[in-house]
Amino acid sequence: MTPADVLTLIKEKDAKFVDLRFTDTIGKEQHVTVPTRLVDEGFFKDGKMFDGSSIAGWKGINESDMILMPDPATAVIDPFYEETTLNLRCDIIEPMTMQGYGRDPRSLAKRAEAHLKASGIADSALFGPENEFFIFDSVHVSSGMNGCSYEVDAYEGAWNSGKTYEDGNKGHRPGVKGGYFPVPPVDSQQDIRTAMSMACEEMGLKFEVHHHEVATAGQGEINVAANTLTKKADEVQILKYALQNVAHGYGKTLTFMPKPIVGDNGSGMHVHQSLQKDGKALFAGDKYGGLSDIALYYIGGIIKHARAINAFTNASTNSYKRLVPGFEAPVKLAYSARNRSASIRIPWISNPKGRRIEVRFPDATGNPYFMFASMLLAGLDGIQNKIHPGDPADKDLYDLEPEEDKKIPTVCHSLDMALDYLDKDRGFLKAGGVFTDDLIDAYIELKMKEVTRLRMTTHPIEIEMYYSL
Repeated sequence: MTPADVLTLIKEKDAKFVDLRFTDTIGKEQHVTVPTRLVDEGFFKDGKMFDGSSIAGWKGINESDMILMPDPATAVIDPFYEETTLNLRCDIIEPMTMQGYGRDPRSLAKRAEAHLKASGIADSALFGPENEFFIFDSVHVSSGMNGCSYEVDAYEGAWNSGKTYEDGNKGHRPGVKGGYFPVPPVDSQQDIRTAMSMACEEMGLKFEVHHHEVATAGQGEINVAANTLTKKADEVQILKYALQNVAHGYGKTLTFMPKPIVGDNGSGMHVHQSLQKDGKALFAGDKYGGLSDIALYYIGGIIKHARAINAFTNASTNSYKRLVPGFEAPVKLAYSARNRSASIRIPWISNPKGRRIEVRFPDATGNPYFMFASMLLAGLDGIQNKIHPGDPADKDLYDLEPEEDKKIPTVCHSLDMALDYLDKDRGFLKAGGVFTDDLIDAYIELKMKEVTRLRMTTHPIEIEMYYSL
């Protein structure tokens, strides 16, 4: 879609406003709204000035002027606003150079795609994340100097089997680990997931499947078609926006938080990925799982740099409450064509053109632009340096003998551990100028504030364990 096409769409839909969307360092979508009378062809050349100092992890107040540069190809009518509004995704531009801002996630994703092409290895990379989430009826949070607590609730929650409801307790609900995936009325969220899937379609995504997930209390998954790196990161932001707003409209609340409930499966974001060149699937071959040497080396790079990647793919302190054995969480840095306890799986594919790998440790609290770019750069490092991942792991990795278990590396067990690995293992990220020391340092500083806040907060479990000592 060209600027002229956008102006035509505005006229056809009688849109009153244009919403300029961008993503901040931690992956939260932000927006600025302007009236359509200010939008002409020049708007797509000049952009919209804004104050970058107000965005955490970005400019200081002494150098705050930045440009929101709209991408006309991303134009879509927002289905959630009362007044007809057209959404445009933006790159963040430095006014002094008119180049993409070094800390802008979307500009970084474009640099990663340019670096891939310049490498000569491939001309495109496809990413297909599987977003999992919980739909709750309510959430209560309290945090103060003399105490903290939270409580989520959902009609579907197994803990509500004995609760008295005004209209009666109908009793149909999935138990712990019982959500995958019985028909309604046990699955009470078929209609809301369908509405979410239709909203995704309305916003330009290609819906493929939705279903209840393993956990009780409304865990679900909605998948849309794969796309190239920057476009797919855009689509993750669109999907999260659509799902949370549909849930809100139903009087529900939706979270992509990895571990909002204790003792059942958490929500991940398994990421399928592959490389192509001149229309050829570079991951298809005659090696293990139908993979090529290129695919195996790509896996080798992911495994080598996994702990640094964790800082982007598992970017919250809560992420590491999911990454524990026993709840289908892939903590072992191994690959397998059959074993879902391995952190990298090779899905069965009938057509070799669709050959891909599935990296299973990420979750949706990460910034998708940083997440996909970091995995791509790790994979490219593996290819360029021919890092073989070793033998596949087809055993149940949660049931190994101790000596065998010690030989298989694991992902990080905490966010501060991941940030430490990112600090030490950053060279592969700086290839082609994709990531910079400036961005990495700013990211670490921002995320360490989250770590410190959690470290300083007394936990109710600590009261249970230590109060009477």
